[in-house]
Amino acid sequence: MKINTAARVARNQSPIYIIDDINQVPQLPIPDDEREIAIAHLKKELKEVVLPETNRLISIILVDKKKEDYKTAENLRKSGYNLLSALNRSKFSSVFIENRSQISNAALSVAEGMALGNYQFLRFKKDREKEANSLKEITLHAAQCNSKEVETLQAVVDSVYLVRDLVNLPVNYLNAVGLAQEIVKVGKQAGFRTEVFSKSKIEALKMGGLLAVNQGSVDPPSFSIMEYQPRKAVNKQPIVLVGKGIVYDTGGLSLKPTPNSMDYMKCDMAGAAVVLGVISCAARTKLPVHLIGLVPATDNRPGFNAFAPGDIITMHNQMTVEMLNSDAEGRMILGDALSFARQYKPELLIDIATLTGAAHRALGDQAFALMRTASDEVMALMHKASQDTYERFVEFPLWEEYGEWLKSDIADIKNVGGVNAGMITAGKFLEKFIDYPWVHMDIAGVAFLSSASSYRGKHASGIGVRFLYRFLQLRAAQPS
Repeated sequence: MKINTAARVARNQSPIYIIDDINQVPQLPIPDDEREIAIAHLKKELKEVVLPETNRLISIILVDKKKEDYKTAENLRKSGYNLLSALNRSKFSSVFIENRSQISNAALSVAEGMALGNYQFLRFKKDREKEANSLKEITLHAAQCNSKEVETLQAVVDSVYLVRDLVNLPVNYLNAVGLAQEIVKVGKQAGFRTEVFSKSKIEALKMGGLLAVNQGSVDPPSFSIMEYQPRKAVNKQPIVLVGKGIVYDTGGLSLKPTPNSMDYMKCDMAGAAVVLGVISCAARTKLPVHLIGLVPATDNRPGFNAFAPGDIITMHNQMTVEMLNSDAEGRMILGDALSFARQYKPELLIDIATLTGAAHRALGDQAFALMRTASDEVMALMHKASQDTYERFVEFPLWEEYGEWLKSDIADIKNVGGVNAGMITAGKFLEKFIDYPWVHMDIAGVAFLSSASSYRGKHASGIGVRFLYRFLQLRAAQPS
Protein backbone atom coordinates (compact mmCIF):
# COMPACT_ATOMS: atom_id res chain seq x y z
CA MET A 1 0.00 0.00 0.00
CA LYS A 2 1.46 3.35 -1.07
CA ILE A 3 0.70 6.39 1.11
CA ASN A 4 1.66 9.86 -0.13
CA THR A 5 0.55 13.49 -0.41
CA ALA A 6 -0.59 15.77 -3.24
CA ALA A 7 -1.87 19.31 -3.59
CA ARG A 8 -5.15 18.30 -5.23
CA VAL A 9 -7.22 15.32 -6.24
CA ALA A 10 -6.30 13.69 -9.58
CA ARG A 11 -8.86 12.71 -12.20
CA ASN A 12 -8.42 9.00 -11.58
CA GLN A 13 -8.77 9.32 -7.79
CA SER A 14 -11.88 8.77 -5.70
CA PRO A 15 -12.17 11.66 -3.23
CA ILE A 16 -12.95 11.17 0.46
CA TYR A 17 -14.17 14.23 2.34
CA ILE A 18 -14.10 14.32 6.14
CA ILE A 19 -16.60 16.69 7.74
CA ASP A 20 -17.88 17.24 11.27
CA ASP A 21 -21.17 18.99 10.40
CA ILE A 22 -23.86 18.09 7.88
CA ASN A 23 -24.05 21.77 7.00
CA GLN A 24 -20.62 21.43 5.38
CA VAL A 25 -22.01 19.19 2.62
CA PRO A 26 -23.20 22.11 0.40
CA GLN A 27 -19.60 23.39 0.27
CA LEU A 28 -18.22 20.08 -1.05
CA PRO A 29 -17.21 20.03 -4.75
CA ILE A 30 -19.83 17.45 -5.78
CA PRO A 31 -22.92 17.63 -8.06
CA ASP A 32 -26.05 19.20 -6.56
CA ASP A 33 -28.19 16.07 -6.79
CA GLU A 34 -25.53 14.06 -4.95
CA ARG A 35 -25.38 16.68 -2.19
CA GLU A 36 -29.06 16.08 -1.54
CA ILE A 37 -28.54 12.32 -1.43
CA ALA A 38 -25.60 12.71 0.94
CA ILE A 39 -27.52 14.98 3.31
CA ALA A 40 -30.48 12.59 3.34
CA HIS A 41 -28.23 9.64 4.26
CA LEU A 42 -26.29 11.55 6.91
CA LYS A 43 -29.53 12.66 8.55
CA LYS A 44 -30.28 8.97 9.05
CA GLU A 45 -27.19 8.90 11.32
CA LEU A 46 -24.95 7.15 8.80
CA LYS A 47 -21.30 8.02 9.35
CA GLU A 48 -20.06 7.10 5.87
CA VAL A 49 -21.80 7.85 2.59
CA VAL A 50 -20.58 6.56 -0.79
CA LEU A 51 -21.79 8.23 -3.98
CA PRO A 52 -20.98 6.29 -7.17
CA GLU A 53 -20.03 8.10 -10.36
CA THR A 54 -18.93 6.78 -13.74
CA ASN A 55 -15.18 6.74 -13.13
CA ARG A 56 -14.89 7.21 -9.37
CA LEU A 57 -16.60 7.07 -6.00
CA ILE A 58 -17.22 10.10 -3.85
CA SER A 59 -17.13 9.28 -0.13
CA ILE A 60 -18.14 11.48 2.78
CA ILE A 61 -17.22 10.70 6.38
CA LEU A 62 -19.10 12.50 9.12
CA VAL A 63 -16.84 12.49 12.17
CA ASP A 64 -18.26 10.41 15.01
CA LYS A 65 -16.88 12.72 17.67
CA LYS A 66 -16.48 11.37 21.18
CA LYS A 67 -15.61 13.08 24.43
CA GLU A 68 -12.17 11.45 24.39
CA ASP A 69 -9.98 12.31 21.39
CA TYR A 70 -8.51 8.82 21.17
CA LYS A 71 -11.98 7.31 20.73
CA THR A 72 -12.70 9.79 17.94
CA ALA A 73 -9.47 8.75 16.22
CA GLU A 74 -10.46 5.08 16.50
CA ASN A 75 -13.87 5.79 14.96
CA LEU A 76 -12.12 7.51 12.05
CA ARG A 77 -9.89 4.46 11.52
CA LYS A 78 -13.00 2.30 11.41
CA SER A 79 -14.64 4.70 8.95
CA GLY A 80 -11.62 4.35 6.66
CA TYR A 81 -11.96 0.59 6.89
CA ASN A 82 -15.70 0.74 6.21
CA LEU A 83 -15.14 2.40 2.83
CA LEU A 84 -12.88 -0.36 1.54
CA SER A 85 -15.52 -2.81 0.35
CA ALA A 86 -17.16 -0.29 -2.00
CA LEU A 87 -13.81 0.87 -3.41
CA ASN A 88 -12.48 -2.63 -4.02
CA ARG A 89 -15.77 -3.95 -5.31
CA SER A 90 -15.82 -1.15 -7.91
CA LYS A 91 -12.13 -1.75 -8.74
CA PHE A 92 -10.84 1.72 -7.87
CA SER A 93 -7.11 1.89 -7.22
CA SER A 94 -6.53 5.31 -5.67
CA VAL A 95 -8.22 7.64 -3.18
CA PHE A 96 -7.61 11.25 -2.15
CA ILE A 97 -8.45 12.23 1.43
CA GLU A 98 -9.34 15.82 2.26
CA ASN A 99 -10.06 16.85 5.83
CA ARG A 100 -12.67 19.60 6.22
CA SER A 101 -13.34 18.88 9.88
CA GLN A 102 -11.84 20.51 12.96
CA ILE A 103 -10.08 17.25 13.93
CA SER A 104 -6.47 17.97 12.99
CA ASN A 105 -5.27 14.40 12.36
CA ALA A 106 -8.53 13.06 10.94
CA ALA A 107 -7.10 12.30 7.50
CA LEU A 108 -4.17 10.34 8.97
CA SER A 109 -6.54 8.25 11.09
CA VAL A 110 -8.79 7.47 8.12
CA ALA A 111 -5.77 6.57 6.00
CA GLU A 112 -4.38 4.34 8.75
CA GLY A 113 -7.60 2.36 9.11
CA MET A 114 -7.96 2.05 5.35
CA ALA A 115 -4.37 0.94 4.78
CA LEU A 116 -4.34 -1.58 7.62
CA GLY A 117 -7.74 -2.94 6.63
CA ASN A 118 -6.71 -3.44 3.01
CA TYR A 119 -4.11 -6.10 3.90
CA GLN A 120 -4.47 -9.52 2.28
CA PHE A 121 -2.46 -12.74 2.59
CA LEU A 122 -2.70 -14.31 -0.87
CA ARG A 123 0.72 -15.93 -1.25
CA PHE A 124 -0.67 -19.45 -1.63
CA LYS A 125 -3.72 -18.57 -3.74
CA LYS A 126 -3.66 -19.74 -7.35
CA ASP A 127 -5.84 -16.82 -8.46
CA ARG A 128 -4.23 -14.23 -6.20
CA GLU A 129 -4.10 -11.55 -8.89
CA LYS A 130 -7.83 -11.90 -9.45
CA GLU A 131 -8.56 -11.91 -5.70
CA ALA A 132 -6.26 -9.00 -4.87
CA ASN A 133 -7.85 -5.77 -3.69
CA SER A 134 -7.82 -3.03 -6.30
CA LEU A 135 -6.92 -0.21 -3.89
CA LYS A 136 -3.17 0.43 -4.09
CA GLU A 137 -2.69 4.09 -3.19
CA ILE A 138 -3.89 6.53 -0.54
CA THR A 139 -3.11 10.21 -1.10
CA LEU A 140 -3.59 12.85 1.58
CA HIS A 141 -4.06 16.57 1.01
CA ALA A 142 -0.52 17.98 1.24
CA ALA A 143 -1.65 21.18 2.97
CA GLN A 144 -3.11 19.16 5.84
CA CYS A 145 -0.41 16.53 6.50
CA ASN A 146 3.33 17.05 6.64
CA SER A 147 5.62 14.65 4.82
CA LYS A 148 7.20 13.33 8.02
CA GLU A 149 3.81 12.21 9.39
CA VAL A 150 3.00 10.45 6.13
CA GLU A 151 6.42 8.77 5.92
CA THR A 152 5.99 7.52 9.48
CA LEU A 153 2.52 6.18 8.72
CA GLN A 154 3.93 4.38 5.68
CA ALA A 155 6.65 2.79 7.80
CA VAL A 156 4.16 1.71 10.49
CA VAL A 157 1.77 0.17 7.94
CA ASP A 158 4.65 -1.62 6.19
CA SER A 159 5.83 -3.00 9.53
CA VAL A 160 2.37 -4.28 10.43
CA TYR A 161 2.14 -5.93 7.00
CA LEU A 162 5.55 -7.54 7.59
CA VAL A 163 4.43 -8.96 10.93
CA ARG A 164 1.14 -10.23 9.51
CA ASP A 165 2.94 -11.93 6.62
CA LEU A 166 5.37 -13.72 8.94
CA VAL A 167 2.71 -14.82 11.41
CA ASN A 168 0.45 -16.08 8.64
CA LEU A 169 3.22 -18.25 7.15
CA PRO A 170 2.96 -21.93 8.13
CA VAL A 171 5.91 -23.72 9.68
CA ASN A 172 6.71 -25.65 6.50
CA TYR A 173 7.58 -22.24 5.01
CA LEU A 174 9.03 -20.60 8.12
CA ASN A 175 10.94 -22.67 10.66
CA ALA A 176 13.33 -21.30 13.29
CA VAL A 177 16.23 -21.03 10.85
CA GLY A 178 13.96 -19.38 8.28
CA LEU A 179 12.78 -16.84 10.86
CA ALA A 180 16.39 -15.93 11.60
CA GLN A 181 17.03 -15.51 7.87
CA GLU A 182 14.04 -13.16 7.61
CA ILE A 183 15.42 -11.12 10.49
CA VAL A 184 18.79 -10.77 8.72
CA LYS A 185 17.07 -9.79 5.46
CA VAL A 186 14.91 -7.13 7.09
CA GLY A 187 17.93 -5.82 9.00
CA LYS A 188 19.78 -5.20 5.72
CA GLN A 189 16.74 -3.47 4.23
CA ALA A 190 15.92 -1.26 7.21
CA GLY A 191 19.45 -0.54 8.38
CA PHE A 192 20.05 -2.30 11.70
CA ARG A 193 22.66 -4.87 12.74
CA THR A 194 21.87 -8.56 13.15
CA GLU A 195 23.62 -11.63 14.50
CA VAL A 196 22.30 -15.20 14.55
CA PHE A 197 23.48 -17.92 16.93
CA SER A 198 23.48 -21.47 15.58
CA LYS A 199 22.68 -24.49 17.73
CA SER A 200 26.34 -25.00 18.65
CA LYS A 201 26.58 -21.43 19.94
CA ILE A 202 23.31 -21.85 21.87
CA GLU A 203 24.78 -25.00 23.44
CA ALA A 204 27.97 -23.16 24.33
CA LEU A 205 25.90 -20.47 26.05
CA LYS A 206 24.03 -23.19 27.96
CA MET A 207 20.58 -21.97 27.03
CA GLY A 208 18.95 -25.05 28.53
CA GLY A 209 15.36 -23.86 28.12
CA LEU A 210 15.65 -23.25 24.37
CA LEU A 211 17.57 -26.50 23.84
CA ALA A 212 15.07 -28.53 25.87
CA VAL A 213 12.08 -27.29 23.86
CA ASN A 214 13.99 -28.03 20.66
CA GLN A 215 14.75 -31.67 21.60
CA GLY A 216 11.62 -33.00 19.89
CA SER A 217 12.28 -31.25 16.56
CA VAL A 218 14.18 -32.26 13.46
CA ASP A 219 14.98 -28.58 12.82
CA PRO A 220 17.65 -26.74 14.86
CA PRO A 221 16.85 -23.73 17.03
CA SER A 222 18.09 -20.21 16.39
CA PHE A 223 18.78 -17.18 18.57
CA SER A 224 18.73 -13.83 16.77
CA ILE A 225 20.07 -10.50 17.98
CA MET A 226 19.05 -7.19 16.42
CA GLU A 227 20.56 -3.82 17.29
CA TYR A 228 19.52 -0.38 16.13
CA GLN A 229 21.82 2.27 17.60
CA PRO A 230 21.38 5.81 16.24
CA ARG A 231 24.16 8.33 16.87
CA LYS A 232 22.07 10.66 19.04
CA ALA A 233 19.98 8.18 21.01
CA VAL A 234 18.10 9.67 23.96
CA ASN A 235 18.77 6.59 26.11
CA LYS A 236 22.23 5.86 27.50
CA GLN A 237 21.26 2.24 28.16
CA PRO A 238 19.33 0.28 25.52
CA ILE A 239 15.70 -0.65 25.54
CA VAL A 240 15.64 -4.40 24.91
CA LEU A 241 12.73 -6.13 23.17
CA VAL A 242 12.41 -9.91 23.51
CA GLY A 243 9.98 -11.87 21.33
CA LYS A 244 8.80 -15.44 21.75
CA GLY A 245 9.72 -17.34 18.59
CA ILE A 246 7.89 -20.66 18.77
CA VAL A 247 7.36 -21.12 15.04
CA TYR A 248 4.92 -23.97 15.68
CA ASP A 249 3.57 -25.41 18.89
CA THR A 250 2.06 -28.87 19.13
CA GLY A 251 2.27 -28.69 22.91
CA GLY A 252 5.05 -31.27 22.80
CA LEU A 253 4.31 -34.42 24.80
CA SER A 254 1.60 -32.41 26.59
CA LEU A 255 -0.16 -32.49 23.24
CA LYS A 256 -2.71 -29.83 22.37
CA PRO A 257 -6.12 -30.72 20.89
CA THR A 258 -6.31 -29.83 17.21
CA PRO A 259 -9.59 -27.87 16.76
CA ASN A 260 -9.27 -24.21 17.75
CA SER A 261 -5.85 -24.82 19.27
CA MET A 262 -3.02 -26.62 17.51
CA ASP A 263 -4.51 -25.78 14.11
CA TYR A 264 -3.47 -22.13 14.38
CA MET A 265 -0.23 -22.53 16.33
CA LYS A 266 1.83 -21.17 13.46
CA CYS A 267 1.03 -17.87 15.20
CA ASP A 268 3.08 -18.74 18.29
CA MET A 269 6.00 -16.68 16.98
CA ALA A 270 3.92 -13.48 16.83
CA GLY A 271 5.97 -11.92 19.64
CA ALA A 272 9.16 -12.44 17.65
CA ALA A 273 7.56 -10.94 14.55
CA VAL A 274 6.40 -7.89 16.53
CA VAL A 275 9.95 -7.28 17.81
CA LEU A 276 11.25 -7.40 14.24
CA GLY A 277 8.48 -5.09 13.02
CA VAL A 278 9.08 -2.50 15.74
CA ILE A 279 12.85 -2.36 15.28
CA SER A 280 12.45 -2.20 11.51
CA CYS A 281 10.01 0.70 11.87
CA ALA A 282 12.30 2.53 14.30
CA ALA A 283 15.28 2.14 11.96
CA ARG A 284 13.33 3.28 8.89
CA THR A 285 12.07 6.40 10.65
CA LYS A 286 15.44 7.09 12.35
CA LEU A 287 13.88 7.15 15.79
CA PRO A 288 16.53 8.35 18.29
CA VAL A 289 16.22 5.36 20.62
CA HIS A 290 18.87 2.65 21.08
CA LEU A 291 17.13 -0.72 20.70
CA ILE A 292 18.20 -4.34 21.01
CA GLY A 293 15.95 -7.21 19.95
CA LEU A 294 16.34 -10.83 21.05
CA VAL A 295 14.47 -13.73 19.45
CA PRO A 296 14.88 -17.31 20.72
CA ALA A 297 13.24 -19.57 18.16
CA THR A 298 12.29 -23.23 17.73
CA ASP A 299 9.25 -25.37 17.14
CA ASN A 300 7.80 -27.51 19.94
CA ARG A 301 7.14 -31.11 18.87
CA PRO A 302 6.72 -34.52 20.58
CA GLY A 303 9.28 -36.36 18.46
CA PHE A 304 12.79 -37.73 18.98
CA ASN A 305 14.01 -37.14 22.54
CA ALA A 306 11.32 -34.57 23.35
CA PHE A 307 11.54 -33.10 26.85
CA ALA A 308 9.07 -34.85 29.12
CA PRO A 309 7.01 -33.77 32.13
CA GLY A 310 9.19 -34.36 35.17
CA ASP A 311 12.45 -33.43 33.41
CA ILE A 312 14.82 -31.08 35.22
CA ILE A 313 16.15 -28.33 32.96
CA THR A 314 19.12 -26.10 33.80
CA MET A 315 18.54 -22.65 32.36
CA HIS A 316 21.02 -20.05 31.08
CA ASN A 317 21.21 -18.44 34.55
CA GLN A 318 21.87 -21.86 36.13
CA MET A 319 18.43 -22.02 37.73
CA THR A 320 16.87 -25.48 37.60
CA VAL A 321 13.30 -25.93 36.37
CA GLU A 322 11.05 -28.92 36.97
CA MET A 323 9.19 -29.12 33.67
CA LEU A 324 5.69 -30.41 34.37
CA ASN A 325 3.93 -29.30 31.18
CA SER A 326 5.68 -29.17 27.82
CA ASP A 327 2.93 -26.88 26.51
CA ALA A 328 4.31 -24.20 28.84
CA GLU A 329 7.32 -23.98 26.57
CA GLY A 330 7.30 -20.27 25.74
CA ARG A 331 8.44 -19.28 29.20
CA MET A 332 11.33 -21.76 28.92
CA ILE A 333 12.85 -20.10 25.86
CA LEU A 334 12.05 -16.60 27.14
CA GLY A 335 13.75 -17.34 30.46
CA ASP A 336 17.01 -17.95 28.63
CA ALA A 337 16.63 -14.76 26.60
CA LEU A 338 15.80 -12.66 29.68
CA SER A 339 18.86 -14.02 31.44
CA PHE A 340 21.05 -13.38 28.38
CA ALA A 341 19.76 -9.77 28.24
CA ARG A 342 21.33 -8.93 31.60
CA GLN A 343 24.66 -8.22 29.88
CA TYR A 344 23.11 -5.17 28.17
CA LYS A 345 22.10 -3.53 31.48
CA PRO A 346 18.85 -2.39 29.86
CA GLU A 347 17.06 0.82 30.74
CA LEU A 348 13.95 -1.27 30.18
CA LEU A 349 13.19 -4.72 28.81
CA ILE A 350 9.85 -5.53 27.19
CA ASP A 351 8.99 -9.11 26.28
CA ILE A 352 6.17 -9.87 23.88
CA ALA A 353 4.70 -13.35 23.72
CA THR A 354 1.63 -15.38 22.85
CA LEU A 355 2.21 -16.97 26.21
CA THR A 356 -0.98 -18.27 27.84
CA GLY A 357 -4.48 -19.37 26.99
CA ALA A 358 -5.38 -17.82 30.33
CA ALA A 359 -4.78 -14.33 28.90
CA HIS A 360 -7.07 -15.13 25.99
CA ARG A 361 -9.78 -16.49 28.26
CA ALA A 362 -9.56 -13.48 30.56
CA LEU A 363 -9.55 -10.73 27.94
CA GLY A 364 -10.76 -12.26 24.69
CA ASP A 365 -9.51 -10.43 21.60
CA GLN A 366 -10.02 -6.93 22.99
CA ALA A 367 -6.84 -6.44 25.00
CA PHE A 368 -3.53 -8.00 25.97
CA ALA A 369 -2.36 -8.76 29.49
CA LEU A 370 0.51 -6.77 30.97
CA MET A 371 2.68 -7.24 34.05
CA ARG A 372 5.67 -5.18 35.08
CA THR A 373 8.36 -4.18 37.48
CA ALA A 374 8.94 -1.00 35.45
CA SER A 375 8.27 2.42 36.95
CA ASP A 376 5.02 4.37 36.98
CA GLU A 377 6.69 6.85 34.61
CA VAL A 378 7.14 4.07 32.04
CA MET A 379 3.54 3.01 32.53
CA ALA A 380 2.29 6.57 31.97
CA LEU A 381 3.91 6.48 28.52
CA MET A 382 2.45 3.04 27.86
CA HIS A 383 -1.06 4.17 28.78
CA LYS A 384 -0.69 7.13 26.41
CA ALA A 385 0.61 4.83 23.63
CA SER A 386 -2.29 2.47 24.24
CA GLN A 387 -4.83 5.26 23.87
CA ASP A 388 -3.17 6.74 20.79
CA THR A 389 -3.17 3.39 18.95
CA TYR A 390 -6.25 1.83 20.57
CA GLU A 391 -4.17 -1.27 21.29
CA ARG A 392 -5.40 -1.77 24.82
CA PHE A 393 -4.00 -3.68 27.77
CA VAL A 394 -5.03 -4.68 31.28
CA GLU A 395 -2.36 -4.71 33.98
CA PHE A 396 -2.26 -7.77 36.25
CA PRO A 397 -0.41 -8.00 39.60
CA LEU A 398 2.83 -9.78 40.38
CA TRP A 399 2.06 -10.37 44.05
CA GLU A 400 4.52 -12.54 45.96
CA GLU A 401 1.82 -15.07 46.83
CA TYR A 402 1.54 -16.13 43.18
CA GLY A 403 5.22 -17.01 43.20
CA GLU A 404 4.58 -19.58 45.95
CA TRP A 405 2.64 -21.63 43.41
CA LEU A 406 5.82 -22.19 41.39
CA LYS A 407 7.84 -23.79 44.17
CA SER A 408 9.20 -27.24 43.34
CA ASP A 409 10.13 -30.05 45.73
CA ILE A 410 13.10 -31.13 43.63
CA ALA A 411 14.20 -28.07 41.61
CA ASP A 412 14.45 -24.31 42.05
CA ILE A 413 11.14 -23.71 40.33
CA LYS A 414 8.33 -25.41 38.37
CA ASN A 415 7.28 -24.23 34.92
CA VAL A 416 3.55 -24.21 35.77
CA GLY A 417 1.65 -22.99 38.79
CA GLY A 418 -1.71 -24.72 38.56
CA VAL A 419 -5.07 -24.17 36.90
CA ASN A 420 -5.76 -20.69 38.30
CA ALA A 421 -4.20 -17.32 37.39
CA GLY A 422 -2.17 -18.96 34.63
CA MET A 423 -1.11 -15.73 32.97
CA ILE A 424 0.13 -14.32 36.30
CA THR A 425 2.13 -17.39 37.30
CA ALA A 426 3.69 -17.33 33.81
CA GLY A 427 4.72 -13.77 34.52
CA LYS A 428 6.09 -14.77 37.93
CA PHE A 429 8.15 -17.47 36.22
CA LEU A 430 9.70 -14.92 33.86
CA GLU A 431 10.35 -12.54 36.75
CA LYS A 432 12.85 -15.06 38.13
CA PHE A 433 15.21 -14.27 35.24
CA ILE A 434 15.38 -10.47 35.45
CA ASP A 435 17.31 -7.89 37.47
CA TYR A 436 16.29 -4.78 35.49
CA PRO A 437 13.07 -2.79 34.83
CA TRP A 438 10.72 -5.08 32.91
CA VAL A 439 7.37 -5.20 31.15
CA HIS A 440 5.71 -8.45 30.07
CA MET A 441 3.09 -8.40 27.30
CA ASP A 442 0.96 -11.55 26.87
CA ILE A 443 -0.64 -11.09 23.44
CA ALA A 444 -2.16 -14.56 23.18
CA GLY A 445 -5.72 -13.30 22.67
CA VAL A 446 -5.00 -10.56 20.15
CA ALA A 447 -2.17 -11.76 17.92
CA PHE A 448 -4.30 -14.09 15.78
CA LEU A 449 -8.00 -13.43 15.26
CA SER A 450 -10.42 -16.20 14.27
CA SER A 451 -12.84 -13.72 12.68
CA ALA A 452 -12.48 -10.32 11.03
CA SER A 453 -12.12 -7.39 13.44
CA SER A 454 -12.41 -4.15 11.47
CA TYR A 455 -9.02 -2.87 10.22
CA ARG A 456 -7.21 -5.45 12.37
CA GLY A 457 -8.31 -8.04 9.86
CA LYS A 458 -8.63 -11.80 10.23
CA HIS A 459 -5.86 -14.13 11.40
CA ALA A 460 -2.54 -12.31 12.02
CA SER A 461 -3.35 -8.87 13.42
CA GLY A 462 0.08 -7.31 13.94
CA ILE A 463 -1.12 -5.94 17.29
CA GLY A 464 1.81 -4.71 19.35
CA VAL A 465 3.70 -2.99 16.54
CA ARG A 466 1.77 0.29 16.62
CA PHE A 467 1.60 0.30 20.43
CA LEU A 468 5.31 -0.30 20.98
CA TYR A 469 6.40 2.07 18.22
CA ARG A 470 4.22 4.81 19.68
CA PHE A 471 5.67 4.09 23.14
CA LEU A 472 9.17 4.49 21.69
CA GLN A 473 8.16 7.76 20.02
CA LEU A 474 7.00 9.04 23.39
CA ARG A 475 10.21 7.83 25.03
CA ALA A 476 12.21 9.62 22.33
CA ALA A 477 10.52 12.87 23.33
CA GLN A 478 11.67 12.46 26.95
CA PRO A 479 14.91 13.99 28.23
CA SER A 480 17.99 11.79 28.29
